[in-house]
Amino acid sequence: MAPPDTVTLALWATNLSRPLSSLDDWAARVDARLADAKAAGARLLVMPEYACEQWLSFRPDGLPATQEIAWMGERAPDALERLRPLVARHGVGLLAGTMPWAVDGGFANRAWLLLPDGREIAHDKLVLTPAEMDPEGWQLETGSEIPVVDWDGMRLAPLVCLDVEMPAISVALARHSVDLLLVPSQTARLAGYSRVFGCARARAVELLCAVAATGCVGISAVGNANVSGCAVFVPCERALGSTGLHAEIAPTDGADMDDEPFLVARDIPLGVIAKLRAGGAEVWPGAWDAHHITIREVSR
Repeated sequence: MAPPDTVTLALWATNLSRPLSSLDDWAARVDARLADAKAAGARLLVMPEYACEQWLSFRPDGLPATQEIAWMGERAPDALERLRPLVARHGVGLLAGTMPWAVDGGFANRAWLLLPDGREIAHDKLVLTPAEMDPEGWQLETGSEIPVVDWDGMRLAPLVCLDVEMPAISVALARHSVDLLLVPSQTARLAGYSRVFGCARARAVELLCAVAATGCVGISAVGNANVSGCAVFVPCERALGSTGLHAEIAPTDGADMDDEPFLVARDIPLGVIAKLRAGGAEVWPGAWDAHHITIREVSR
């Protein structure tokens, strides 16, 4: 099945410095953003990695860092329960950022893709940062698979933050004709934002697909700083404007609590991209890997 000619997405760079009073308060804010997305004609709203860190503004006093993941993970099923009716009512898909999710005695950093047809697709982050492997902090478990989801004629796949920086993941996905990658991220500094978004742009070239990335901004209730923005990248083809950038809100540190980037990326040309992927691109070699390549080291 061919993808739609175009699709419009909304990307929300949540400002974690905005305090919350409860999960109901958080759900109300997601509800409002889904309404904004629907009003703009978006089919899908993308939230950032660890958007749930905003919940820590109503954590118990004295909660140690080693228990923050478990505390959020205990609330994650209730949070998901609050999101289900919102997606159904608005008829807009939701990549609900990520949240800790109980797995095998630990917690994974799980992205939930909720679709208006009632499907709920999970992706556990594959590649963890040092902070996510710290037994004195946010220790998490790794995932082992990537879902490729058929919806509305599109083939979607989520990759969480550092996942998108791994070329080997791109090689594995290249055989699956993905139309759109969804990349929720969280980065503390401009350098991290630049790595994630730069690699997201590269994945658009390598996979000949569109890539939508967004991250958190602001300082969270536990003092974690965040710098990010929103962007949709496309392959660097003349038919798509040559530069690889479809839409963007530049990175910010969210120091102004009202600074909460919300990008409506209109008319992403999935139909044109699919035709290029089928044989119309300038130089794209297709699903290429290096299994036949030998590395020859040359000494002095």
